[in-house]
Amino acid sequence: MARGPIKHLKRIHTPRSWMLDKTGGNFAVRPSQGPHKLRESIPLHIVLRHRLKLALNGFEVTKIVHDKEGGVRIDGKLRRDHKFPCGLMDVITLDKAEKSYRVLYDAKGRFVLRAVKGEEAKFKLCKVVRREVGPNKVPYVVTSDARTLRFPHPDVQVNDTVKVNLEEGKIVDYVKFDQGNLVIITGGNNLGRIGVIQHRERHLGGFDIVHIKDAHDRTFATRIGNVFVIGRGKKSWISLPKDEGIWLSALEEQDARREHHK
Repeated sequence: MARGPIKHLKRIHTPRSWMLDKTGGNFAVRPSQGPHKLRESIPLHIVLRHRLKLALNGFEVTKIVHDKEGGVRIDGKLRRDHKFPCGLMDVITLDKAEKSYRVLYDAKGRFVLRAVKGEEAKFKLCKVVRREVGPNKVPYVVTSDARTLRFPHPDVQVNDTVKVNLEEGKIVDYVKFDQGNLVIITGGNNLGRIGVIQHRERHLGGFDIVHIKDAHDRTFATRIGNVFVIGRGKKSWISLPKDEGIWLSALEEQDARREHHK
């Protein structure tokens, strides 16, 4: 019987959000243990090699990560592990290239990197998943990226979103989980879609259901655990992906491509 943690990952079992082809080999890079779950993250190795096209093979990825003059920073911290898991809202900074990217989902539920500059690269949004009172009656919240933030604002509750300064690691602002606020879906069949909260169905002993309307006035519903608030009102606090989180049918995509090539 096998002992210890699983160290391998077959390529055909990787999440669809990684967009790895089946013919690239038998195995894929398995993310290290970190702030995000395996199926809700993408390894730094795949980001550098397949998304940013900075390396041709794994040896070159290791060279980039271990570069002493300037490596790769995730949320402001230098990371030497090429398997480090990058998740939603993480900010990846390349020191030598002086470029920063935010990890997001597109409307089809695939990981995309959104280039960010200036002040936007200095903060990230975190969803509050737990609020507790610790020793010596110190209140704290736990966020979606496994951060523990002490002394939050009294109004901050579970499912709200906090804006965290990456240099200081402190909360600088927050937005409530309220009707009319802009959200992105982080799980389920509507993964990656962006819309505005319409109303919330409460189910005691079950999962609350949130109804959302996108920019094309299409409504859909999902569990409350899949909803991540990203802006107050209809104004987003972050730069959105190219498709702006709007899901299109196959015919609508075909028409959009024809318009683009005219």
